[in-house]
Amino acid sequence: MKDSNNTNYHDRQNIENVEKMREVVATLPSFCKQFFRGITEYTSARTRLAYAYDIRVFFEFLHEANSYCHSMEITEFPLSLLDMITREDIEEYTEYLSYYKKDGRIYTNDERGKKRKLCSLRSFYNYFFQSELIKSNPAQLVPLPKLHDKEIVRLDVDEVAILLDQVEDGTGLTAAQQRFHRVTKTRDVALLTLLLGTGIRVSECVGLDIGDVDFKNNGIKIRRKGGYESVIYFGDEVEAALRDYLEERHHMIPLTGHENALFLSMQNRRISVRAVENMVKKYSATVTSLKKITPHKLRSTYGTSLYRETGDIYLVADVLGHKDVNTTKKHYAALEDERRRSAANKVKLREKK
Repeated sequence: MKDSNNTNYHDRQNIENVEKMREVVATLPSFCKQFFRGITEYTSARTRLAYAYDIRVFFEFLHEANSYCHSMEITEFPLSLLDMITREDIEEYTEYLSYYKKDGRIYTNDERGKKRKLCSLRSFYNYFFQSELIKSNPAQLVPLPKLHDKEIVRLDVDEVAILLDQVEDGTGLTAAQQRFHRVTKTRDVALLTLLLGTGIRVSECVGLDIGDVDFKNNGIKIRRKGGYESVIYFGDEVEAALRDYLEERHHMIPLTGHENALFLSMQNRRISVRAVENMVKKYSATVTSLKKITPHKLRSTYGTSLYRETGDIYLVADVLGHKDVNTTKKHYAALEDERRRSAANKVKLREKK
């Protein structure tokens, strides 16, 4: 389903990412354009934009810390500079990532942030090394930070019920929040019920058009990471919440270009990812102060519930849109262990006398 400007939400996001990437690349050495052209066929615009941001941090570090680089503008750096960089330079860059300042702001990176930036740098160096445009590849010599497993934060069954009750009645909200709640309640119930009842990503949720909802088969058509389309099916609770919201939605007058959007903001625009994140934060704060709940945590909550009900890790991977089932296994390893332990006394070898 296309918006009135003949471009759907996902295509517009892609165009915006391409435009942002071009702006960032314009601040980088000219030889970087070759790298981004070279990876276009097998990366998304969003991935290339992330690479561009990460690589810019690397060149800003060199401009600040390296006397040779400091004598010229970043855009003037020659390709030969890459062969001048040593393993020690990249190790110093990793240390720099822990804490640095830019334009008056302080930036920090934990082990995951450092790993992502080093992976970006490795891809960058690998491209030029494999293209035989440079002689050395020091980025490959620096080991990636070891990641420590983080406990998966999810809502318990009773917390899910309390959360949805809070969204419906708004009793835990402040007086100011309750005034908005009276206007957005039906939308908020539908949106959070959909997230909790299907496990879709927040980006997939905000990208939904009215025409993507099929009540005949109780399914929604979503655009997954990577750009492919998939149909996810929902149950009776999600159906009821969506029907209630659509009754209101049909009476709303969206702004031009947002006519087909399923979920609208109070400004009658397609709701944004940030707005959904703030919505989840607002309601979850009334349920638990010990857990930091985000839309992704609602996705983990759904995945946990589905796995406990079915015991089918492949089904969970498919519904959540994980390309590799090992990703799913990693996230639900603790539940896998629970199931293995529960098997201990399932098989009886002899009847007790």
